[in-house]
Amino acid sequence: MSAVGRFHRHADGTAHDHAHARDGHEHVPHDLGDHSGYRTGSERVEVLERIFGENDRTAALNRADFAAVGVRSVNLMSSPGAGKTTVLRETLLRLAGSMRVGIVEGDIETSLDADRLAGLGAAIALVNTGDGFGGECHLDAPMVRSALPRLPLSDLDLVLIENVGNLVCPAEFDVGEHARAMVYAVTEGEDKPLKYPVMFRSVELVLINKIDLLPHLDFDLAAFRANLRAVNPAAATLEISARTGEGVDAWCDWLRAQVAGAPAPVIG
Repeated sequence: MSAVGRFHRHADGTAHDHAHARDGHEHVPHDLGDHSGYRTGSERVEVLERIFGENDRTAALNRADFAAVGVRSVNLMSSPGAGKTTVLRETLLRLAGSMRVGIVEGDIETSLDADRLAGLGAAIALVNTGDGFGGECHLDAPMVRSALPRLPLSDLDLVLIENVGNLVCPAEFDVGEHARAMVYAVTEGEDKPLKYPVMFRSVELVLINKIDLLPHLDFDLAAFRANLRAVNPAAATLEISARTGEGVDAWCDWLRAQVAGAPAPVIG
């Protein structure tokens, strides 16, 4: 889905070409090079809307399957290397024996992350997008649907969907989740909410990871929070270190609230 990077879908389900407008507003033009190859924008938008429509119908089926057995699902997203898998390892260690968890593990290639989560009490269904799904840089609803028969859904309380590492495309696709969270590493810089607003706008919770590295970085946490508020004032934040375990218990409390259908704990 290489087109997704240039086309954006609004909350009402419509899509538009970024070459003409962003977020419904006119912008001062910049010299961004020759875009003559994209003069078929209207046709591309029509194709993309059909793809999104099919995706959303499948997402509804996924959500219905979760609801039928009382399972809650969380879509966990991030850039590559932000620490999603390490966060999930620490999560499974803490939830073992108190919650039945399934993992949909998304990667373009390899089972490396799925292997890291093996043996921690969770059922795992691996989806390699390079194996029959075009090598996409995200999970979509049909990919997640292909994984569900490999999970014992009726025996689970929670399904955690570890999306492919990417700060753009995963945010565009409803996969049938009940909530969205993202792992953001302080090594990524303060500007990422402004540079990748669609991702940061799409989540309810941002896990600010690798805070154990703050003494060694020139990183302005207050500036990051201000940038996040500029694009998503409602997003909750939680400072964590998957390496030391700091903050992971609070993340697990947030997950417990999701499973219980209760209001999420009040966090930063």
